[in-house]
Amino acid sequence: MPSPSKYGSLWMRDELVLALYLYCQIPFARTKANNPEVIHLAQAIGRTPASVARKLGNFGAFDPLLQAQGISGLSHGGKADKLVWDEFYQRWENLVCEATKILAAFPSDIPIAEMDEAPTAQEKIIVRPVGPTEKFTNTRVRLCQSFFRRAVLSSYEVSCCVCGIELPALLTASHIHSWASNEDLRTDPENGLCLCALHDRAFDRGLLTVRPTFEIVISRCILKKQTTIYD
Repeated sequence: MPSPSKYGSLWMRDELVLALYLYCQIPFARTKANNPEVIHLAQAIGRTPASVARKLGNFGAFDPLLQAQGISGLSHGGKADKLVWDEFYQRWENLVCEATKILAAFPSDIPIAEMDEAPTAQEKIIVRPVGPTEKFTNTRVRLCQSFFRRAVLSSYEVSCCVCGIELPALLTASHIHSWASNEDLRTDPENGLCLCALHDRAFDRGLLTVRPTFEIVISRCILKKQTTIYD
């Protein structure tokens, strides 16, 4: 890992990878210089929070999900930004593995938090991995699941897309296509719904679904039962 670029202006590829890793896990509205996660990454790579925030905004210019919402991001991104985006877009497991390797190579004096367990949505995102990052399958799976959860919760502004509850402890990143059914979609945030524990259970049991138009469809058996109760 190159030394932090405190005195340089050009972003190294490793820095861009970590910036993209962070970008995927916080709502775009929070990619600001005063965000603790932005500050944390800036300290780790020797840049200013404003510089990191601008880089996150540059990635936003390439994001089709933002474009669909009429959000353009920042328009002054460099060629290297686009190359890193194209390398990892819809290849999120590769991003997780690459970012994990980079974090593992940081010198001990770089301010990277260390954790024994995968961070929750309220904990630091840029963390030094503990233990093997590739040798054991369960470690790699855990890292990918953690990334998927944070990315999905971020996409839904940390609220259930059915009832709107905003308590992270009660929220789940539910796979639309299950983990087992499609390996390519396991870490893809577009394959996720942010659901509370109750609605995640109902979704998993086929009692409700969400159409691509974000229309919530309730199972007939539920509707029939509700009608019976109140008749």
